[in-house]
Amino acid sequence: MRKTFSKEIAGRTLSIEVGGVARQAGGSAWVRYADTVVLAAAVAEKEARMDRDFFPLTVDYREKMYAAGRIPGGFFKREGRPTEKEILSSRLSDRALRPLFDKDFSNETQVHLSVLSHDAENDSDWLALNAASVAVNISDMPFPGPISAVRVGKIGGELRLNPKISELDESTATLTVAGTKDGILMVEAGARQVSEDEMLEALEFAHRAIQEICALQEEVIQAVGKPKRPLVKKVINPELESEVIRRYADAIKTGNRIQTKEGREEAVDAVRKMALAELAEAFPASESDIKKVLGSIEKKDLRETILTEGRRADGRGLTDVRPITCEIGVLPRTHGSAIFTRGQTQALVVATLGTGADEQKMDNLEGETWKSYLLHYNFPSYSVGEVRRISGPGRREIGHGKLAERALEPVIPAEEHFPYTIRIVSDILESNGSSSMASVCGGSLAMMDAGVPIQAHVAGVAMGLIKDGDRVAILTDILGVEDHLGDLDFKVCGTAKGITALQMDMKIRGLDFVTLRRALEQAKAGRLHILGEMESSIDKPRTTLSVHAPRITVMKINPDRIRDVIGPGGKMIRRIQDETGAIIDIEDDGIVKVAARDSAAGERAVQIIRGLTEDPEIGKVYEGTVRRIVNFGAFVEILPNRDGLVHISELDTKRVAKVEDVLAEGDIIKVKVIGIDPEGKVKLSRKAVLEEAGV
Repeated sequence: MRKTFSKEIAGRTLSIEVGGVARQAGGSAWVRYADTVVLAAAVAEKEARMDRDFFPLTVDYREKMYAAGRIPGGFFKREGRPTEKEILSSRLSDRALRPLFDKDFSNETQVHLSVLSHDAENDSDWLALNAASVAVNISDMPFPGPISAVRVGKIGGELRLNPKISELDESTATLTVAGTKDGILMVEAGARQVSEDEMLEALEFAHRAIQEICALQEEVIQAVGKPKRPLVKKVINPELESEVIRRYADAIKTGNRIQTKEGREEAVDAVRKMALAELAEAFPASESDIKKVLGSIEKKDLRETILTEGRRADGRGLTDVRPITCEIGVLPRTHGSAIFTRGQTQALVVATLGTGADEQKMDNLEGETWKSYLLHYNFPSYSVGEVRRISGPGRREIGHGKLAERALEPVIPAEEHFPYTIRIVSDILESNGSSSMASVCGGSLAMMDAGVPIQAHVAGVAMGLIKDGDRVAILTDILGVEDHLGDLDFKVCGTAKGITALQMDMKIRGLDFVTLRRALEQAKAGRLHILGEMESSIDKPRTTLSVHAPRITVMKINPDRIRDVIGPGGKMIRRIQDETGAIIDIEDDGIVKVAARDSAAGERAVQIIRGLTEDPEIGKVYEGTVRRIVNFGAFVEILPNRDGLVHISELDTKRVAKVEDVLAEGDIIKVKVIGIDPEGKVKLSRKAVLEEAGV
């Protein structure tokens, strides 16, 4: 039976319709905000799988091009592999949902999110997370209750809930926030160097709206929610658990005290192998349970050491940042390069400068756009000492790259000041915690090395949290093991002035704002320390570009003269490019960009374009070529395809009886424009130039 629930949110109606479509799914919801519609359908396999030690959840967000009345581009004219936007939107919902599923629930689960209508003003990614929550909560899957998401912008100094897409360009901070009625779960934010207080204010503002949407979802759940399926608890044999703890706990704790990643992992792995071998006969077919007990010992010991002693896995204090080294100009032929190393995390980051021809075309529901700043992140398996099949970038790599890209974007110069396409590539060479933050730092260093006039350095730091009841420890610059065994992954990027990007993922149910404020303040101290290390390597952009980078000259011509530069069928612009080797981009408003590896070639192309588009000026002296001689004077080409007449009386300071006595066709002479009649005919004088020279 179809039922609809609705509420006014930020002046627009949010409606949730259930029971009308996708009725064979475990749970489904048709969610609409203004004229944007998302369908969510959630399904979990029926039988519990006791042999799994992980939760196989897949969240797939897809945008139907018909949602915006568009037909997909490309040969096949249908939606294909997920776009970057779709992958990032899938991750938004996955990151908020996954931590709340019961650890004993290992049934394969899929959440399908389909954008069916898009009004070009209200985005669908945050709306999809709300739809996913409804679909999961009204199904029989064990889930602790609704989560909601909103977008917040700060426009004109005021916080605005769910701003329209057209307003986001003016926003100084844009946040996508998900949470429960009790606290924040997930944050994805970009900002233009805002303060920690401003960011916290925006998060509190978002949470108030989240509570409203959670209340609406609770109405839906109470009305149509299915009874939850019984959860099959994975019970470990108490005798086995006791024996593992008695025989191997001390060895695990001893291994945890080794401060190097490799040494610690080798010691713990040796204990694991020993336990599996020694207990195989007494507890057959219990390998998985033995590993779980050992893992639990390792986790509890590391967390307790942090909470009681304030000492971390590598021996640092809670607020200590690992040793940092910054190297720039490490590659001889690239435009800008850097190696940023923090502890056992290392990123090789390279900045490449291109022309308008290198911009990336983006085709999405809002239409076609062009992107002139790109950051790509690669995470090869050797960076963590593993063997893995090499394939294209995964969801994690795309997500990490987008975070780093967002963090650096606020300091990128405007196109009118620096008309280059900028591509940054971060190749992770070694990883033990927060390689995305190393990419931010390395990207900032590489751009300064390339001579990109960025406003300031940007650094990033990853924060962690260990929480047990009222005991809380906030960790600066977390290791991989602290991320894995902790309760929070909180990444903060920014300049000395303020925050440029923020990403937060909770592994427990919500975070209070007192702890969040502490984390932001501690992150600022860590960020400022890292910025100091970066500035000691290079504190401002190089004043000149690499000799291997293209030189771009920007000029403005009359839009009516664009056709003169292009020529019939593009003949003229091709001739200029072939003759000079320059690359020429012309925009409809008359902005012309000339790019060339050789500055002389670029200047030659600029001169030709100016000649094609420039109108003669009265009183200006030109150097021209004599094209034709007649009885009464000579026609001289002073600009491409533009000539003027030098009357015989204007040829010399003395009387000239015959033109050929002074000039011959092909001569190059200097002439002055002394008049232009209403029909555009140009009058020239050689005599005026000679008189000014005192000849």
